[in-house]
Amino acid sequence: MVNVGHKTPQLRKAKASGEILLQPQTLALISENKIKKGDVLTVAELAGIQAAKQTSHLILLCHPLSVTHVAVKTQLTERGVTITSEVECIGQTGVEMEALTAVSVALLTIYDMCKAVDKTMRLSDIHLVEKTKQTIKWE
Repeated sequence: MVNVGHKTPQLRKAKASGEILLQPQTLALISENKIKKGDVLTVAELAGIQAAKQTSHLILLCHPLSVTHVAVKTQLTERGVTITSEVECIGQTGVEMEALTAVSVALLTIYDMCKAVDKTMRLSDIHLVEKTKQTIKWE
């Protein structure tokens, strides 16, 4: 791991996005909540949140962070499902890996839940949308 001990804690934010491409029949099953494993979108969002909190256990050289906020949102589209994540912490290193992990695991969760009905699914365009850091003014 890289030593970040000398860095001043800052408000760190990251946003990530990705999508899974699905057959129209699969999209219909998801929107009608007829996938046998359950509510695909809610389960994916919760899996993404949990993944963000566990990133340092999954990515070997990531620092464990005290995440202060995670949001994972799913959106049905004509092509499939788009996932976006937002992660925040006050720390000495960024949260982009947590945001990317949240999106990746949420997409993999959809894949797992739909694999019995769609053999052509494809994960696509997982990327960091934005990352920021801001000095904290303690009062």
